[in-house]
Order: sequence, then structure tokens, then C-alpha cells
Amino acid sequence: MLLLRLLLLADYQDAPLASRPKTLDPAEYFAVFPAKRKAEKERAAIRGQLKRQFQLQLNNPRRVTTIKYPSLTRWTYACVSNVYPTFRPTPKNSLLGAVCGIAPLLFWYFVFKTDRDRKEKLIQEGTTERPFQLSS
Repeated sequence: MLLLRLLLLADYQDAPLASRPKTLDPAEYFAVFPAKRKAEKERAAIRGQLKRQFQLQLNNPRRVTTIKYPSLTRWTYACVSNVYPTFRPTPKNSLLGAVCGIAPLLFWYFVFKTDRDRKEKLIQEGTTERPFQLSS
């Protein structure tokens, strides 16, 4: 694995408008202390154990309970439940609300009113008969 990283590091060239990532910085890459390397290995082992435990729970054919997804719960809370504390009314939001909420109502009012007025005018002129009469 280390050899593969060194080979990748040898072929890496800096982009003209971007800095070199910290993981590929030779000054930091080669100067890793044994204590830091040991801590990284321990963290990787813990992550691996957690992944294995989660996969065992997920693929258990005799599972009777639901699996809790803490990250999914946090994401859902951030997207759905936490909207209004971060919402700020702006002119754009107000215009969008008026266009989506009030404009369709006004549009359909205008369409139905003009159609009804046109039919009533034709009935008053006598060119058409009223299709449904409530009184005879």
C-alpha cells in the first residue's frame, strides 16, 4: 500500500491554479510520527469494526427490529425539521410565494369569470339557450 502511494506521489503534478493536497504534500507525507501512524491504524480498525457490525445488522435475515441510521437521522433533521430557524424572508422569497400562491388563484378566477360572462351575454342576446334551468 505504501509503495502504491509512493508511485502515485511520483506521478502527481500540481495543477496551475490549485495547491497540492495535504495528503500529497511530501513534507507532511514522509514526516509521519509512529504515534500518529499508530493512532490512524487504531481509528481505521475501529471504523472497520463498526462497518462490519453495521453490515451484519443490515444483512441479517432474521432481523426483527429496525436499524437506526444516526447519519440519516441527522440529515433528515437538518433538511426538514430545521428549516424555519434559518429561513429569512427576502423580496425574492416573497415574490416567489406570490407567484406560486396568489397568481394561480387570480388566473383561474379571471378564466372562469370571463367564460361565465361570455356565456351569459350569449344567453341574454338569445343566440343560445340556458342549458340548465332551475325554475320552469
